Amino acid sequence: MGVKGFVEGGIASIVAGCSTHPLDLIKVRMQLQGEPAPAPAAQLRPAMAFHNGSGATMALPQHHHLPTMAPPRKPGPISVGAQILRSEGAAALFSGVSATVLRQTLYSTTRMGLYDIMKKKWSPNGDGASLPLHRKIAAGLLAGGIGAAVGNPADVAMVRMQADGRLPLAERRNYKSVGDAILRMARQEGVKSLWTGSTLTVNRAMIVTAAQLSTYDQAKETIVGWRHGEGSDSLGTHVAASFTAGIVAAAASNPVDVIKTRIMNMQKGVDGSVPYAGAVDCAMKTVRAEGPMALYRGFVPTVCRQGPFTVVLFVTLEQVRKLLKDF
Repeated sequence: MGVKGFVEGGIASIVAGCSTHPLDLIKVRMQLQGEPAPAPAAQLRPAMAFHNGSGATMALPQHHHLPTMAPPRKPGPISVGAQILRSEGAAALFSGVSATVLRQTLYSTTRMGLYDIMKKKWSPNGDGASLPLHRKIAAGLLAGGIGAAVGNPADVAMVRMQADGRLPLAERRNYKSVGDAILRMARQEGVKSLWTGSTLTVNRAMIVTAAQLSTYDQAKETIVGWRHGEGSDSLGTHVAASFTAGIVAAAASNPVDVIKTRIMNMQKGVDGSVPYAGAVDCAMKTVRAEGPMALYRGFVPTVCRQGPFTVVLFVTLEQVRKLLKDF
């Protein structure tokens, strides 16, 4: 029974991950908006200087400020998607899809299987039914944390592959596949780099899993209780419960997701320094430079991705369960 839960959850997660991958890519690109682009070394000068009529060089005072223009308005998800299509082609919408498959195989299979086991173990009659909400949340927190720790290397590879197209050609990593990405990261940056941002990944996964799985179960039980009778546990019930779970999970996890994306995507400067010292430093710099709402950057595509992802995930899961019910 334990293995069956992992298989069912894994199949549903891979189907959901691949079908909503373009939305996830747009979300990642939007979350990276507002990050300052690293200045090329040749453009770094201590001061501005010019020659006067006698040939002497005069420098502008250090406190001199050139007039600044208002920052351009950030493009929305449709604009970002259109820009990707124009500049990189349709295939770019599936950049990093191999990493998505590996991530879902490692992360989601683990969290779905563990949640199913704990839900059955902790329920009074051992079938997972009538489990109190606080126990569902606890099971989701634990399952999500373990799953994220297992799948972090694929998560880092996925973020980098999705973000590569926004970098100048000379700075792109150009990973050929998720395997190539993981091998090059381990070889060039050390094995430890595969767990870059793992604390954030684990925190986000705990929040998402607890919100997503517990909300789905609770909403499904509530809707079935309202409708009663045969047919209450139907496709309509699954869609309504899963969409509710997707919205709750997106709202709860977006700030952590923004910070996680930026930490995973950061590159060392020419002097070996990195933009952020850690998650707290990243959050503080982001809020100071871009305002508190920057932590909800990409929220619309997050909801647009989490909603369909969660619907496909649970509808597929219910169908897979029906197919495998006799095994």
